[in-house]
Amino acid sequence: MVAIEAIARIPKEARGVLREVATRWADVLDGSAPVEVKQLKGAMTNTVYEVRWRTECEVDRSVLVRVYGDGVDAFFDREEEIRTFECVSKHGQGPLLLGRFPNGRIEEFLHARTLSAPDLRDPVISALIASKLREFHGLDMPGPKKVLLWDRLRNWMGTAKTLCTSDEAVEFSLEKVGDEIAKLEKELSGKDEITAFCHNDLQYGNIMMDEETGLVTMIDYEYASFNPVAYDIANHFCEMAANYHTDTPHILDYSNYPDIEERRRFVQIYLTLSDEKPNASEVDKLLQSVERYKLASHLLWGLWGIISAHINDIDFDYMEYARQRFGQYWLNAS
Repeated sequence: MVAIEAIARIPKEARGVLREVATRWADVLDGSAPVEVKQLKGAMTNTVYEVRWRTECEVDRSVLVRVYGDGVDAFFDREEEIRTFECVSKHGQGPLLLGRFPNGRIEEFLHARTLSAPDLRDPVISALIASKLREFHGLDMPGPKKVLLWDRLRNWMGTAKTLCTSDEAVEFSLEKVGDEIAKLEKELSGKDEITAFCHNDLQYGNIMMDEETGLVTMIDYEYASFNPVAYDIANHFCEMAANYHTDTPHILDYSNYPDIEERRRFVQIYLTLSDEKPNASEVDKLLQSVERYKLASHLLWGLWGIISAHINDIDFDYMEYARQRFGQYWLNAS
């Protein structure tokens, strides 16, 4: 598809902002005429495009256009997410915000490779992710330092019950979920719990790596909030079962869940400060907490799947995805 046809798929309001962004660069030949508009695959909440312009130099200019998905206010506050995005960017942790339009935004295009599903199991890349996650958790973010996980679970449960059919409510045993959330919160919350500003959606599509420098960048902070660090790590481990770039992106393969040695290696690197390695008891304690928190991850994203099936028209079998996450929850909770 030529650019002039593809640009029509981007909201009209965004096109004006794109021209404004392009005119900030003196070397862009024609800000009103991008040479390529390419939809990027793998997004399950938003629609994402790369827009590229010719320049006077050999290297073209590109930006990323993010068009928000329908019904996302069921999951998070978009204005709060924008504030998080800007704050994280100021800390040098992600792309710059270049412009906004009513139903989306324009971001700096990172010339780095988005990771693939197998990358998460690569020991070298996994080590880089562990170190970067520790750095991310150390960000000094504004706002209350209150754990959001349990309120989010209860809110999403209420939304799922409102949207789903009676048959779906029975299939997913939603009448029991409230008690399960309360039980998990009681069992997992404690005074010794380590909390921090967490990403909460660390799937491979939200991690980019510069092949030349080896620098890792975490992107997409829609679900970011203060939470237990064990939950963030558990959620990352659960994402190793997913491959969103297959013909059946909703199918999860839990044989790819990291084994104990892989988990231990990740946690050891995460806990390492400078050259000071953690002791075995620290590692074991966090590992045990991570394994318990994967239950909360299954519940949360199971509810996300139910809700998304009713509000999102992206080509993804959200309901089957929810079945698998709930199936894993009941399998591991028993």
